[in-house]
Amino acid sequence: MLRQTDAAPAASAEVLRAHADELLPVYRRELADLVAIDSGSYSADGVDAVGAWCAARLTALGFSVESHETGVVDGRRFGRVVVARRRGTGTRRILLFAHMDTVFADGTAALRPYRESEGRAYGPGVSDDKGGLLAGIHAAEVLVRAGYDGYGELILALTPDEEIGSPASAALLRAVATGVDAALCLECARENGDVVIARKGVADVRFDVSGRAAHAGVEPERGADAALEAARLVLDAHALAREGDVTVNIGVVAAGERPNIVPATAHMSGEVRAFGAEALEQTLRVLERRAAAATVAGVDVAFRREAFCPPLEASDTASLFTAAREVARELGFDLDGASTGGVSDANFVAARGVPVLDGLGPIGGDDHSPDEWLDLASVPERVALLAGLVVRIAEG
Repeated sequence: MLRQTDAAPAASAEVLRAHADELLPVYRRELADLVAIDSGSYSADGVDAVGAWCAARLTALGFSVESHETGVVDGRRFGRVVVARRRGTGTRRILLFAHMDTVFADGTAALRPYRESEGRAYGPGVSDDKGGLLAGIHAAEVLVRAGYDGYGELILALTPDEEIGSPASAALLRAVATGVDAALCLECARENGDVVIARKGVADVRFDVSGRAAHAGVEPERGADAALEAARLVLDAHALAREGDVTVNIGVVAAGERPNIVPATAHMSGEVRAFGAEALEQTLRVLERRAAAATVAGVDVAFRREAFCPPLEASDTASLFTAAREVARELGFDLDGASTGGVSDANFVAARGVPVLDGLGPIGGDDHSPDEWLDLASVPERVALLAGLVVRIAEG
């Protein structure tokens, strides 16, 4: 059962679900408001408009709210990070986090406005992640309505740039997550209702190949073919993939200047993904050794590691997944977990040593496409699940 201390009023599964059901019409209206705001990752003003809306909503629920500038990254300003805090009577500090940005350009909200059809909501960002961040706000309201404050501190952190790897907000989110007892990521659930219990880490890599130019018809033997070395590198890199664990993708290859010149240079960019930190690091070391052992005479290869995101491993989520399944059963449904190759801000939070569970928003699908949808019937159960999980964590 969802137990409470003597100082905290009852917040049973039935009570939490009843409040979540009552709030569904409000959720639908507010989701329409949020989807109507263009908030692509590079639209700082749009993201800040979403942030201002969320800040006002959370302030009305009794949270103290701060808006943090993220500064300028590579000459570009990004939106602010919104951090809302509410003190309770207990000791455990719990973080709920979501992102306010979408992948869609300005003007998309007007071209594809929010609509509902056959129990689903549609619109840019309706699932990823406006539906999720709104579920977090509603879970907080459910707890307020139930009179529950048995946590030490309930924190909501809303970030502006998750869809492009969080270049401006990752450090701030890690700082907010430091020292919390548990963190719940509000990315929406998988299409079948699964929460996310593991995510691959990802490392971006670059190869710069240097050879020697020569006339391709008159004296090709005097050249050192950088394109040939690049082609062999692509094949060797992709051969490192291990089904179900490691993937390697060389997504960009460029070489040469003219068809009648032996290419003197080639450049390759790609990524490595793996569920385990050890497997990710091992694959990167193999690529580095391969780059140092060029197969074409006269060619040198420089290897560089670029952006890096650590994996969210199943060990990071196990305890919270067990608790979430127990709460779900009390609410009358079964909950399963899925692993995915995509990354989220949960990867960064888990790297701080914080227990994390991901995919705790409502059920949605077709993210990043014109068909993106959210299952409205799933909203009350997922909001109640979030609220119930906060109670379970707070009670130890």
